[in-house]
Amino acid sequence: MQKLVFFVDDDKMILNLLEYTINNRDDCDIMTFQSGEACLENLILNPDLIILDHVFKSELDNPLNGLQTLKKIREVRGDIPVVILSSREDQELKEEFLEAGATSYIPKNDYFIDVLMETVDKQL
Repeated sequence: MQKLVFFVDDDKMILNLLEYTINNRDDCDIMTFQSGEACLENLILNPDLIILDHVFKSELDNPLNGLQTLKKIREVRGDIPVVILSSREDQELKEEFLEAGATSYIPKNDYFIDVLMETVDKQL
């Protein structure tokens, strides 16, 4: 059975990398979004997993950041695993996300793709 995975990141290179990596799996459909707002608008599609960036650069006034997006996801759907990707290796930030309902927090370092793929395998 196909699993629906949302990737939410404002960096097109990261989105392309993640999409390419996951598309090699036969059991996943991918949808990509460049803002938390776009992700929230599409929650009706019932994703099985959301991979969410921490910071979004946007032309919108006051765009949602990853933590705000996570909190809004949790208001609507408490059961969707949400993995946070962040360029910051910050223990306090990690704890804040986990307390808000994130399933895991992965820093975007040299090995993040490997860690992310292991996490995706566990969640799906």
